[in-house]
Amino acid sequence: MAICLLYRREARRRARFYRVEIAMNLFSEVSVLREWGEAGCPGRSVVNIFGNLRDASLAADRHRERALRRGYARA
Repeated sequence: MAICLLYRREARRRARFYRVEIAMNLFSEVSVLREWGEAGCPGRSVVNIFGNLRDASLAADRHRERALRRGYARA
């Protein structure tokens, strides 16, 4: 399992988080879980399922890079 946690702080708004996790599920598939929202509040989440680790890693890297371009930084 691999986890990447990113934060974005803005002066006039609450801090935001973006989390990407890669994990095996019960059916021997690889899941990419993404969660985002305001820190301290329940956020939104999406789970994508892939047949192999390579495809899941590439997808997780794309999501992480997109969040970094949007102003999120590593915790």
